[in-house]
Amino acid sequence: MKTADAIRRARRTLEAGLSRLTGAPAEPGPTRARRALDVGRNALALLGLAVIAAALVFVAHPERREQAEADALQWLQTRELARLDAHAEPPAVALSPDPEPEPDAVARATAADPSELGAEQARVATWISRRYRVAPEPVARLVQEAWAVGQAARLEPTLILAVMAVESSFNPFAQSSVGAQGLMQVMTRVHDSKYEPFGGVHAAFDPVTNLRVGVQVLKDCVRRFGGVQGGLRCYVGAALLEHDGGYAAKVMHEQQYLARVARGERVSPHVRRTPPPAPRPAVPLPEAAPRLDEAAVDPTPAPDSTAAVTATVALADAE
Repeated sequence: MKTADAIRRARRTLEAGLSRLTGAPAEPGPTRARRALDVGRNALALLGLAVIAAALVFVAHPERREQAEADALQWLQTRELARLDAHAEPPAVALSPDPEPEPDAVARATAADPSELGAEQARVATWISRRYRVAPEPVARLVQEAWAVGQAARLEPTLILAVMAVESSFNPFAQSSVGAQGLMQVMTRVHDSKYEPFGGVHAAFDPVTNLRVGVQVLKDCVRRFGGVQGGLRCYVGAALLEHDGGYAAKVMHEQQYLARVARGERVSPHVRRTPPPAPRPAVPLPEAAPRLDEAAVDPTPAPDSTAAVTATVALADAE
């Protein structure tokens, strides 16, 4: 008991000495605790405001949210790989040596430097890269090829790129359930002869070759059916069908975006990929049939019987 009293007296003496040195009265314990609590509350409030501000930024800019998600996923994958490597057992046998250098391997890559493109092609390549989440270098090469081949075939390069976008979303290894393959989803077994100059049907998975063969097929369809709309229906195999499932409308809708981007207009890469539904035609309302009571009523007013009698009497008196 005496020890506790001595501790309390020493504490009061120390607080009084500190107050004399600093010129401020000593604060009791509850006041300091309250201040610490206020500081904690303010810190949590600032943290909440920061979270809300970040959420508003991500909502207003979807591309930033997607980039943050990709960065977070990459960070998690890196940490997981590092953890697995740390716990991995050493191999029982020596690994194979490094592969021999092959400086010419870059010649097999379908890629080009986007900075070497013209302004029109560079805008289109950048927009496609952001819209379809593909690397800009391969897209730059495809845009170059679309401009060159389109000029030779007298087809708009934006139409060629729109077909690639709708058919494969710029996946050079895509394959449909019916066997269409590559960027332009060419039916390889149907157009195998077109791949012979390129070494065989396996060239369908070379992006540039697939683009060139696809343009040949599209050009033949446009020439055969006299226009882009009919040519697109032929390209998708719906030339003799009543409907093409909206394919031609999708391609032309995407081409409009690409043409606007090529002209330098600002188009968000997140615009819808399908055209808006066409408005339904207004159905005329049937005319209302005349009511029976209205049809039976004679609109001509009936003559006044009293006036007719008076006129008859007056005529008799005159005679």
